[in-house]
Amino acid sequence: MKLFNHPLTTAVRLALTVGALAATGIAFAQDTGSAQSSNTNEQPSAQKAKTLQTVTVTGTRIRSVDVETEQPVFTMTQADIQKTGLISVGDILSNLTVAGAQTFSKASVLTSNPEQGGQYVNIRNLGEQRTLVLVNGKRWASSLAGFTDMSTIPAALIDHIDVLKDGASAIYGSDAIAGVINIVLKDRYSGAEASAYYGQNEAGDGNRNAYSFTMGTSDDKSSLIFGANYTKENAIWASKRYETSFTYGPNHIEDGLSGTGPWGRYRHVSSLGSATGTSKVLNHTGSWDGVGVGADSRNPANYHNGLTVDDLYDPSLQMNLGGANQLKSIFTAGRYDISQYVTFKATGMYAERDNTRQIAGYPLNSLTQATNPVYIDPNSYYNPEPGTPLFFYRRVIELPRITRNNVKSFHLDGGFEGSFTVNDHLWNWDVGVNYNKYESVDYGSGNLNLSNMKQALGPSFLNGAGVVQCGTPTAPIPTTLCTPFNILGGPSASTPEALKYVNSLSQGSLQSVSTDYTANITGGIVDLPAGELAFAAGFEHRKITGYDILDQLVASGKTTDLAGGNTFGRYNTNEAYIEVNVPLLKDLPGAQSLSVDIASRYSNYSNFGSTTNNKYSFQWKPLVDLMVRGTYAKGFRAPTLDDVSGGGSQSFDYYTDPCDTRFGAAATDPGVAAKCAAQGLPANFRQLSTTGLPISAPNTQSTTAFNAGVGNADLTPEHSTSKTAGIVYSPEWLPGFDASADWYKIKITNVITGISANYVLNQCYLADSATYCSQFGRDPGTGQVVGLNRGNINMGMLSTEGWDFGAHYRLPEFGYGRFSLNLDANYLTAYDTQSTADADVVGSAGTWSLPRWRANAGLDWGMGDFGATWSLRYYGAFRDWCWESDVECNQPNYEGKNWGVGANRKGAIVFHDMQFRYNTPWNGSVQVGINNVFGKDRPITYSVGNSSATSYDPALDIDRYFYLRYTQKF
Repeated sequence: MKLFNHPLTTAVRLALTVGALAATGIAFAQDTGSAQSSNTNEQPSAQKAKTLQTVTVTGTRIRSVDVETEQPVFTMTQADIQKTGLISVGDILSNLTVAGAQTFSKASVLTSNPEQGGQYVNIRNLGEQRTLVLVNGKRWASSLAGFTDMSTIPAALIDHIDVLKDGASAIYGSDAIAGVINIVLKDRYSGAEASAYYGQNEAGDGNRNAYSFTMGTSDDKSSLIFGANYTKENAIWASKRYETSFTYGPNHIEDGLSGTGPWGRYRHVSSLGSATGTSKVLNHTGSWDGVGVGADSRNPANYHNGLTVDDLYDPSLQMNLGGANQLKSIFTAGRYDISQYVTFKATGMYAERDNTRQIAGYPLNSLTQATNPVYIDPNSYYNPEPGTPLFFYRRVIELPRITRNNVKSFHLDGGFEGSFTVNDHLWNWDVGVNYNKYESVDYGSGNLNLSNMKQALGPSFLNGAGVVQCGTPTAPIPTTLCTPFNILGGPSASTPEALKYVNSLSQGSLQSVSTDYTANITGGIVDLPAGELAFAAGFEHRKITGYDILDQLVASGKTTDLAGGNTFGRYNTNEAYIEVNVPLLKDLPGAQSLSVDIASRYSNYSNFGSTTNNKYSFQWKPLVDLMVRGTYAKGFRAPTLDDVSGGGSQSFDYYTDPCDTRFGAAATDPGVAAKCAAQGLPANFRQLSTTGLPISAPNTQSTTAFNAGVGNADLTPEHSTSKTAGIVYSPEWLPGFDASADWYKIKITNVITGISANYVLNQCYLADSATYCSQFGRDPGTGQVVGLNRGNINMGMLSTEGWDFGAHYRLPEFGYGRFSLNLDANYLTAYDTQSTADADVVGSAGTWSLPRWRANAGLDWGMGDFGATWSLRYYGAFRDWCWESDVECNQPNYEGKNWGVGANRKGAIVFHDMQFRYNTPWNGSVQVGINNVFGKDRPITYSVGNSSATSYDPALDIDRYFYLRYTQKF
């Protein structure tokens, strides 16, 4: 169906036409406010009163006198932001009780996606791509996968943040499933302000510096504001803290050591190219820390059979727990009253983020890339068994893998707006364009160039000058073209020249561009007995294009980096919406007010077709101080360019084979054991690690590459149903107090999912999904999982249900100051997933990152120029994997479909924060504070690796954090 033939579009076009015609002959009242509020210059009294009182609240397009709406909206002011002691929008929002663990964050040092290093908000744990992020009510720049990087938005420029805890696709379109975050920036300012900030973790790393400058001018006709910001966050190191210095924590040090250590190990090469025979490991001093000196690698007598603990390596020693981040941004916004009828407004921002992160040197072996095998040549000078090709293993710790993302975000919007009256009803209109450009260049170092490695491990000899040279005496290769590498000799035998030769320097680029054209109109139609019948309508045309181009050598699989394909795509949308607010009752017993709001949005996408989504809301005040509200909404998320056109990549996933008879479900579940036996696996089957030996811990990295994230052009939108119901109580007998309770339930079907290796395997063995059992194979010789595919697909269901609670009390002022108490909490009733229609529903509420309870509470005091805040952040108890059925397993009989039988329940976590403030006589202010006052340690979990990026939720403090901020106004 063509958009312009749709009945909804016809209604919108008619409304916009009426607005345009009205603009030519009806008395106008000038509207000079922001997208979120309305202010005017001097007008006739009736018009002025009506215009001054109307505001636009996040979640509706209709301007209203009352900021309390049918939708549950949480608002955080600039003062609230400063009391957190944080400087990044992503960190600030991740502490909200409705925010879940981040899929990608600045801590995601092991994640290979372009989004790594950024910060994203995961409302309701439904995925960051299902939360719509707006800035001043407009869409912000996002990646090809639909993730909006919050770290590119400077916190110093924020006026307030609205968090709509409800679906709103009928109002805003795609992605508004879990909720909407609307960041409202300062749009007018008179004077100047400068601020400096410094913070540091107790361990001495993660230092943060932030500087901002804001200046502006405004008068009755125009305003202009300019802001510049610089933020620098230093890296956080896993090795700085004993608890994070080991993959599985200090209770299982040896179990987390990597089987591919820094000292050379070799075996013989079989006729099929795989390893065969006994492992020979170079003798060396030192232990698994990689510090030591290796023996002469050319002498076969300097090797011992088999691996010992001292031959292994702890990769956490080279790992960032959080990468270094640097943000530079400039911002400007202005408005100008062209006449008393029309105002022009524009906003521009440029932000550049540099993120650098480091992980351990690459654990190389001869078949790291099966299509580009590398062996030690029989004629290599460094071959301890001349004449015999060798299969080798070696972690090249001399070249830690370093990735740097340079991300540039451009935003520009501009448009005209105004207001007019029709039969004494105020109408507002606006037209504009919104342009966003997101560019990322990824620079890599520390992976290995396999083409050069073949040369470096190929034939070599000692030339007449006493220098080892590539080639043979009769066919030498110039030293400028090749440098031999003594890979078996360990770090002490490496030369800078050889490391430079085998090091792979890569560069990839990504771009996403969106251009949005909008037109909106809202106003009152007629006065009903209970109030004004209000109406809003609008039209939106959006174009999205993008690409993700990998480094050419990386894409070809000729490095140890993850090979993959490039991404190119584009699509456009035409959308129209209409919203009506109908007051039904007013000033009656049991109905001080009753109104309903109905909204509908029609969306036509060039890549999949059309969808219509409706929303129904009500607001009822049986008493003056009690409001009851509720919503029912349909929503959708359109497939992103990455979903549809993504090139995919290799992935070495951490997983636990359900058939492993020690750590897998087969150890405790007879049904799983029977399925594994039916596939021909022995009764004592074990998953193998990189050592070639059985794994000594769950969730161990795969020894062969799996395939992840390939796009699917046949994807269709996700669909959601959201329901909310709640009350807000503001008793007249207790001024300053309000309390609220809101129930919510969100169900998403046709879910677009990039699934994990654990998910694929568990769905096969635990949820009996035939679909997933076909997504992997097993090595016919060893039985190990191979060729596992985990791409994007429409499948299954995701749902969550719970309660949001809030209570806030601002006490009367006493002689010893002003006090206020705040409490916001979330109770998670259910969090369920179903992979396919034929699979079981899996409940995860109460597990890692999905605690039943989360709460934030605070006590604030102010007296004159002094102030202080004490707050706490509460994360409820949760269940984690057992280490083994009889080790760290306090609920051995717990039965769940997440990982089988047995669970280890871990207690609640509480972080305490404090801040002191002082306003100086010279118009300055000082803030000093400590987050995590009592130095509470975050939990060690086994469902995710302890020091791996996936377990570091930035909302969970790693130790005490101290900060100081000074602000000066001019």
